[in-house]
Parts: sequence; structure tokens; C-alpha cells
Amino acid sequence: MGDGQVRILDGNTFVISDGSGDIQASPADPSGLFSFDTRFLSKWVLTINGEQLNPLSVDELHYFQTRFFLVPGPARVYIDAKLSVIRQRTVAKGFSEELTLLNLDRNPVDITLRIEVGNDFADIFDVKSATVKKVGKYYTRVENGDLLLGYEREAFRRETHVSSTATAQTDERGLTFAVHLDPHGHWDTTLRVVPRILAPGGGDLLPRVHQARSHMDLELTDWLRRAPRLECDWAPLKDVYQRSLVDLAALRYAPLVARGRSLPAAGLPWFMTLFGRDSIFTSLQVLPFEPEFAATTLRSLAIWQGTRVDDFRDEDPGRMPHELRYGETIAFEEQPHSPYFGTADATPLFVVLLDEYERWTGDIELVRELEFVTRFALAWIDDHADLMGNGYISYQRRTESGLENQCWKDSWDSISYHDGRLPGLPRATCELQGYAYDAKIRGARLARRVWNDPAYADKLEHEAADLKRRFDRDFWIENGQYFALALDADGKQVDALSSNIGHLLWSGIVDPEKAKAIAGHLLGPRLFSGWGVRTLAVGEGRYNPVGYHVGTVWPFDNSFIAWGLRRYGYEAEAARIAAGILDAAVFFDGRLPEAFGGFDRPLTRYPVLYPTACSPQAWSSGAPLLLIRTMLGLEPLDNNLVVNPALPTNIGHMQLLDIPGRWGLADALGRGPVQADRQEGLRPQLS
Repeated sequence: MGDGQVRILDGNTFVISDGSGDIQASPADPSGLFSFDTRFLSKWVLTINGEQLNPLSVDELHYFQTRFFLVPGPARVYIDAKLSVIRQRTVAKGFSEELTLLNLDRNPVDITLRIEVGNDFADIFDVKSATVKKVGKYYTRVENGDLLLGYEREAFRRETHVSSTATAQTDERGLTFAVHLDPHGHWDTTLRVVPRILAPGGGDLLPRVHQARSHMDLELTDWLRRAPRLECDWAPLKDVYQRSLVDLAALRYAPLVARGRSLPAAGLPWFMTLFGRDSIFTSLQVLPFEPEFAATTLRSLAIWQGTRVDDFRDEDPGRMPHELRYGETIAFEEQPHSPYFGTADATPLFVVLLDEYERWTGDIELVRELEFVTRFALAWIDDHADLMGNGYISYQRRTESGLENQCWKDSWDSISYHDGRLPGLPRATCELQGYAYDAKIRGARLARRVWNDPAYADKLEHEAADLKRRFDRDFWIENGQYFALALDADGKQVDALSSNIGHLLWSGIVDPEKAKAIAGHLLGPRLFSGWGVRTLAVGEGRYNPVGYHVGTVWPFDNSFIAWGLRRYGYEAEAARIAAGILDAAVFFDGRLPEAFGGFDRPLTRYPVLYPTACSPQAWSSGAPLLLIRTMLGLEPLDNNLVVNPALPTNIGHMQLLDIPGRWGLADALGRGPVQADRQEGLRPQLS
């Protein structure tokens, strides 16, 4: 299942082209070379004697490298080309492209090879909104046979440098090569495309923060070697696991403040940067596999924590950032993302991640280092997040360019009443209260065990208990036996049935007596499609199986729902969700997209791709890892790892070996009888 585009990436630098390797970007097309939120190449077209090339095959060698096999002329049923072209592209501080021409004939040949080059230096926000508009000045120069493309607007300067190892005739629109090939001969050159971010003094800022990797393949091998080893009777799970690890490696991003350490960027193509909520959720998913993500995410968010009231950026003291960008629209404050703080969940989730990280790793030094930051975050919940004065986290943007919905379902129509009407603002969604409850419980644990402040711990626990009592009273819909999606500006229930209730189980705010009803809804026909839990239930006014947050299935969402079901003892239900999501992954060649259609499984027989889903996306790549943790029932307990497996039937036997944690390295084993039953989802077998 693909869109015909070829993507390679490394951190926040990526290249998107068509199947022949060419780039011909339009204002709304996210193809090209991007780095630090700017498109550094929007045209890159290879021709032979004036003709574009036809792809025979495309080989994805690594996430950062791909190879195109091409022949001249249009596609035909019968191809008898006398010339072949190989272009091998590698991303590393821009990209390099090794061009090889092969003469397959017994006769010599003279050809003209041309690379057309152009750039609009578009900001990623302008591409996303299809409104590329520039007020600065473009310039193009030929320097010693190299091509330099530039854009300048006051102190904002970006350049793209194009060079070749073979001699070229270079003009302001590209490079031309006159090539003579002997019979069965070959010719090659290496093209380099290097982006530059220029400081006011003219120095290039990128080499200090975006080093080229001379041994990227060895680094990937080491990354995979360090991860726990998975053995399983159901072979597709091993493929999905491998794909997730590779994609997470591809999405590693080292912010300027991280001193070379990496955290997960959110997703290709739109979100290749630090995202507070996404980076936190992904770090939680991968803790048993790569704990360093969590440490870097926590330290980076702490540096950018809000310190003042700034309406343009939706900033408050103690609030954690949502998104940090570096493009032109940010430099001139046409967008508020420097950073932007318009998320209501990243702040309590920061506390959740810090506690979970310490439980896994025993790294109390980081907990001590971030004590003030964590107290500041907990204070934000009560001092700044209670916009309606009713004791609940709510949100309302303070800038027109900000997000209307500041929960994880952040599209404009994601929060609605049963009849489809949209509530006024502020809004207090239910899962935000669960996160706040969990943050207070976890903050109390850290205060008592690490900060030696039992009085503060008692205070947080008292507040959490009060929040849980009030939440049960104000959000519970008695005649539907589920929790409201939100409270509106008048404190009334926004009564749509949604997947958000699954996050309540994960947070622990649900009274155990009500958990059975919640589990029933999550696995019932209105929410569960057979592949996973829909974001909005069938029958709700805005339900649409291919609507972004109003009926699609999100793998990330489902991974936390399954984790929550296990917390409350619903092993069979958690296993059924895991089975559906993992089955879907097989149809996507092991790579789960951001979201896919919420159609009933018997109707479509395969998961329907959401048309603009990010892929790869960090928290979708992390979903199989959290599902593996959930199926094996992995939980840290002091210096021990508890294993309590509940496996779907077709998983059979599963081992996860060398799981890192405060215990050193540990192994986990689960067993289940092999019995194929894919249509209704896999049934659990306790071991």
C-alpha cells in the first residue's frame, strides 16, 4: 500500500521523490529535500538526451538510502534498452547521489545527461497549507562549476549548494554532462546537495548540529543490536518489530539543546521536529526497548518549559511546549512555534514519563535534576490549566494561529456532542483529567521516594483522590454507561462516545466498578472495527470512517487502550486489540501508518489507508513495541521485572530477550497454543 513516492530520511532531514528519483514539487506537494523546516530543493530532474527516465525497480537499502534502476524513454510493455542508469541516493547533511550509466550495447554511444535544479525555499507550514508565498529575494550563482541557490529575507538566509565529482557545464538551472560510453562501458559521478543555514555573519550553522554520518549502516546495525531480541512463532510479528525499530532509528532527531542525543521526531513529512506530546507518548511506548529516548525527551522539554504568560505562543509558567520550528514563518512570527505551547496534555504527561522512566531505569539522578521542573509542571495543572474554575484541565487558544483543540485529537471537529454539534470553548476533555490524576499520583511517588518531601506527596495524593471522585460524578453518563468525551464551557457533558475512554483506563482514574462497562464499549461493535478501536463510535453525529479523528483507527491510541485494559485486568480484551492492530500492520508491510480507516473488518477485508497519514510516524512505530509489552505483561517492581503474559492465540510462543532496566538485562517468555482465527481477532491464552 503506497502512494508511489519514495522517502528517505535521517532525523529532521528527508527527501521525497517520485519512483524514478525525480523531484518536481508544487506548492502543496511535500516532495523535495527538507531540513530544519525549509525545503532546500524543489526541482531535481534527470534526463538523457532530453528524455526523462522510466523506473524498472526501486530498492530501499536503508531508511537513509535508496537505489533507482532506470532506462531512457517512456514505459512500454517490452523494454529492450541499450542504456541503463543507476542512481543511488543517501541522506546525510543534505544528500549525495551516485549516478552510474551502463552501455549495454556493442557500439559506443555519446549522450547528454542533464540535471535540472530549482528551489522555492518554502517553509514547511506554507507547503502544508498550500500557500507558498515569498517576500524575500532569490539568487542563483555559478561558482567554480558548482551551483548555488539562495534565498534572503533580512537576516534569514538559506542556501543550497550543488556540486559534482565529474566535470559539468553548469548554468543557473542545472548541470549538463557530455558523456561518451565505450561498448559495454560505464560512467559515473557523485552529486552532492548541501543545505546551508547562514548566520547573520555568514557562517553556516548546520555543520555544528547536523553532522554527516560516514558509517550510518554500522550505526543502524548497532541500534538494532542493542534492542531486545524477539522470538515468536507468528513470523509476521518479528517483521513488524524489526520495521518499527528501523523506523524509530530513522526518526531519531537531535535538537540543538540535546548535545547530540536523540529523541523521536513525530512523523514524516509534516512533523519532523520536537513534539511534546508525541515525543512523550513514543518514549513511553519504547521504554523497555530504548530508554534513552525518554531521558533526552525529558531534558529537552525541561529546557523549553514555559516561564511567562505569552498569548501569541499560548505559553504559561510551567507549561510544556507542543512544537518547536525553525522556518521562515517562525523567524518573522507569522507562526508562533518558537516554541508553541498549545497543548494541554504534554505537561501532566511529562510527569508521567519521568516517573515511568525512573521505575524502569532507577535513574534517580535525573529525577533530582528535574525536581524543580516537575514541581513547576504539577503547579501548572492547578494554577493555569483550570480555565473554567471547576478543577479540571481545559484549554482555549489565545492566538488565531493556534490550535483550536489542544488535546491529542487536535483537529478542528474532533470534539463534538452526540448529535454532531461542536461545543464552545474552553473545553475539558476526559483524558486530560486522567493524565492529571496520574501525574499527581506519580508526582507523589517521586516526592516521597526521591525528593524526601512526604508533605508534598500527601498533598498530591489528596488532590488526586478528590479529582477522581469529582471526575466520576461529573463525566459519567449514567444512561450510556460511559464517560463523556468532555465538559463544555458551561460544564455540561459533551456526550459523544469515543476512544478517549480507553486512555482513562490507562491513567487509572476509572472506578473499578465502571471499568467493565468501559471495556465493553471499547470492544463493542460501535467502537471496535475488527482492526482496532475507532476514534469515534459508529452512530455519533460526526462519525466518518475516514475522518481524521472522527472514526479512523489510530495504532498509537489502541496501544495505550490495550495497556489500560491490562491495568484493569481485561487481558482478553487487550489481546484482541493487539491482534487487530498487528494484523493490520501485516497489510502495511510491517509499517503502521498514523491512522487508517475505521470500516468494519468484514466489509473491506483489509485496512483502508487514510490518504494523508504520516508514514513513518513515531507513535505508530512505537505501537507494536507497547503491544508487545502489554501482551507479555511487563511491569517493573522495585529492582525486578514482572512478567504476566496474555497472548493472542496465533502468537503461540513469544520471547523477548535482554530487556534493559534497573535489573540489568532480563528475559520474558509467553506461551499460547497456535490456532489460526484471524477474522474475529486473536483470542488470548494466559500462560
